[in-house]
Amino acid sequence: MDGPDVPPGSGGHSDKISWMPIRLLPRQLVDQIAAGEVVERPASVVKELVENALDAGATRIEVDVEGGGVDRIAVTDDGSGIAEPELPLAVASHATSKITSSDDLAAIVTMGFRGEALASVASVSRLSITSRPREAVAAARIAVDGGDAGPVAPAAGPPGTRVEVRQLFWNVPARRKFLRSAATELGRIEEVLESIALCRPGVAFRLVSDGKVRMDLPATDDPARRVRAVLGDVADALLEVQADLDLGGSPLAVWGLVGRPELARASARALRFALNGRAVLDRTLTHAVREAFRGLVEPGRTPLGFLAIELDPSTVDVNVHPAKTEVRFRQQQAVHGAVLRCVRSVLRAADLVPAFELGGTRGGGLDAAAAHPLGAGAERAPGPGGPMPSASFETFAAWAAATAVAPPVVEVASAGAGPLLHGNRTARRVMQVHGSYLVVEDREGILVVDQHALHERAMFEDLHARIAQSPLESQRMLVPAAVEVDARAAECADEAAPLLARLGIELVAAGPRSVLVQSFPTFLLGRGVEPAEFVPGLLARIADDGRADVEAALSEVLDMMACKAAVKAGDRLSGTELEALLDARERLERASNCPHGRPTSLRISLRDLERSFGRSTSASR
Repeated sequence: MDGPDVPPGSGGHSDKISWMPIRLLPRQLVDQIAAGEVVERPASVVKELVENALDAGATRIEVDVEGGGVDRIAVTDDGSGIAEPELPLAVASHATSKITSSDDLAAIVTMGFRGEALASVASVSRLSITSRPREAVAAARIAVDGGDAGPVAPAAGPPGTRVEVRQLFWNVPARRKFLRSAATELGRIEEVLESIALCRPGVAFRLVSDGKVRMDLPATDDPARRVRAVLGDVADALLEVQADLDLGGSPLAVWGLVGRPELARASARALRFALNGRAVLDRTLTHAVREAFRGLVEPGRTPLGFLAIELDPSTVDVNVHPAKTEVRFRQQQAVHGAVLRCVRSVLRAADLVPAFELGGTRGGGLDAAAAHPLGAGAERAPGPGGPMPSASFETFAAWAAATAVAPPVVEVASAGAGPLLHGNRTARRVMQVHGSYLVVEDREGILVVDQHALHERAMFEDLHARIAQSPLESQRMLVPAAVEVDARAAECADEAAPLLARLGIELVAAGPRSVLVQSFPTFLLGRGVEPAEFVPGLLARIADDGRADVEAALSEVLDMMACKAAVKAGDRLSGTELEALLDARERLERASNCPHGRPTSLRISLRDLERSFGRSTSASR
C-alpha cells in the first residue's frame, strides 16, 4: 500500500494529504534526512570532523568557531590529508576509506566508518574542504553549497586538512529554530571536545571561540595529566582505577580516575567513558559506576570521573547509533560486573572522610535536607532534655540500655574485637556536642561525627548482611494494623510480596487505598516505629523503583528502615553507646557516608588547625 487506508472526512491527516505513488527521493533530500540523524547541532558537526581528523592520524587539532558554531566551524588538523582526486568522493554519500566489506563491521577500530558524515553536513550548510597529503606539493579545495558540490580547485595550505562549515541549517530553517543560544551551543562543543580529548591524550587539542582561546590541551604521554586538565582543579580528590581482567577468554582492561564522593555532580555528564579510544555514552558502564558509589553519593547526583575500557572490538557493536555514541556489549553483564568491582575496590581502600577547611566551606556542597530522602525532619527528634528512645536492639552486642545522660566528655577505649578499617585507635576522649555530633581525634586531626548518619550506615550494613542470610525476624500483630496508602501503592502490595517477606513484612489488601499489616519487623517495633508511619512510604518507594531493579529497591528500603531505627540528632548517648558507635565506624567499609550519600564525618586536619592558629608545623612539635 502507498499509504494508510483512512477514509476522507475522518478527521485524520488524510484529509490534508494527497497520497502519491512510491518513488525514489532526490539525493539532496536523502542527505538532509541523514543529516537529521547525524547532525543535531554544531557540537555534532565538531564531533564528526574531529573524529575524521583522528582517523587521519592527526597529532594536532584546532577547532575555531563563531556564534556558538552556528555561523562558522573550522577544524584544522595535521593528518594524512585527502588526495585531490578523492575530494569529490569525500563529500559523496556513503563513501569511506575505513571499511571495505561487511566483515569489517564486526570489528571496527576507526572512529568513523559510515561514510555519510561529510555529505550530511554539506547538505545543511556551506562547506569547504582544503586538504594536502603529506607527499603532495600543493593543496586542493572543494566547496559544497547545500549539497551541491563545485569543482576541485588548487589552493594553498600546509599538509593536513581544514574543513570549514558556515551557516549551519541555512537551508533547513525549521532545524535552525531548535538551536539554543550561542553560549549554550558553545558549551556543548566544549563537552564534546573534552570527551574526545580524554580518549586521546597523545593528541593536542585547541578550541577558539570568536577569537578567544577556550581550551588548549597539549599532547601528553601521561593519561592522568590529561584527565586532570579536563576535570579541573580536583587532582587531590581523584582516585585511580586500574585493572586487567579476563572475561571468559576475552581480555578487558580498565583504567581511569574517579572523584571522591563529595565531588559528585548534578549532571550526568560528570561521568565520561572511552571504549577502545572512542568517547561513548553507555548505560551499562554508567550503571556499574553508580552502583559502586551507591550509598556514597546522594540520589540524583553522578560521580565525577573518566574510565577508559579496552576490549576485543569483535565483542562490542558500535554500529548501534548513527552518531556512534552508543554501543552494545556481547558480554554485557560480565563487563558491568568487572567495572563495578574495579571501582568498588578502589573506594573500599580509600579514606573517604571529607575535609572541612577552616575559614572555608566543605567541598561537595551537600545540603542535609536535600540529601535526605525523607527530608530534614526525618532525622530530628526532641532536643537535649527530651525523652530518650530505647537503645536496646540487636545491631551491636556492645550497645547497652541507656540509663543516664552522657557527660560532656567521655573517655572510651576500643573493644579490640575485629579488624580496624579506618585507623588504629586505642584510648581517646569523645565529646558529644548538642546531642548530635561526636568530636574525637584521629591521626590526621579532629573528626566530627554525625551520630545519626553513622548509626544509620551501621544499621544499614547490619540489615543488608542479615537479609542476605534469611528474612528479617518479624512479629505477628495481635490485631492487624489498617494503613491508608495511595492507590498506586496499594496495587503494588501483592506484586511486592516476595520482597516484603524478606523484610519481615506481611500485608494484605483491604481496599483500593488501604492495606492490613499482619507482620512487622521486630527491630522496628523495638525502636518505636509504627506500621502506619512506615508502610505508606515503603510501598510508595517500591512502586517507584521496584519494578525496574529489585535489588536496588531493596537497598532503598533498607536505607529507609535504617533511617527510622537509627538514633536521632538530639539523643544523648552513654559512654557505652559512644564506644559501640565509634567501634562500628572502625569496622564499616563505607563509614564515611550514610546509605543515601550524606557524610557521616568531617575531618579538620592538624595542618589546618596549625595554620589557623598561626603556628608552623615544626613549631607545634
